[in-house]
Amino acid sequence: MAKETIFLTKEGYEKLKKELETLKQKLMFEIAERIKEARELGDLSENSEYQEAKNEQGRIAARVNELENMLSKAEVIEDLGTNSVNIGNWVIIKNLVTGEEKKIQIVSPHEADVFQNKISIESPLGRALVGKKAGEIVKIKAPNGAFKYEILGIQI
Repeated sequence: MAKETIFLTKEGYEKLKKELETLKQKLMFEIAERIKEARELGDLSENSEYQEAKNEQGRIAARVNELENMLSKAEVIEDLGTNSVNIGNWVIIKNLVTGEEKKIQIVSPHEADVFQNKISIESPLGRALVGKKAGEIVKIKAPNGAFKYEILGIQI
């Protein structure tokens, strides 16, 4: 079965790597210590501290596996151009109805964060912008309505 490549910005890759390291440390030390302490309390069948620690250990282990899988498939985007919109680019767009301008970054779904203006390449806006050039107008049908944007600029 072919490996599905996950394209990430350098920042996104480093963020996932740091999360993985942090979770591994937590799993190895904090959770292991909590389990040890809970075991010392006696009967494990009615020991809520033990059950809670084991459940958290399972959640963290699942996230560690997910991150390791993602990072093994990751390819960091480095050769960004500004001729047309692609993953990793910052794009300055103008809403042609409201006149509002905003700067967004097109990122993988794993990096998307609307509060940091990081828009998934798989979102309606991301799909509409990819491959377009500055000066072009894109029309988007999204769950919350239809929008028209002009691409004012593309940056690295």
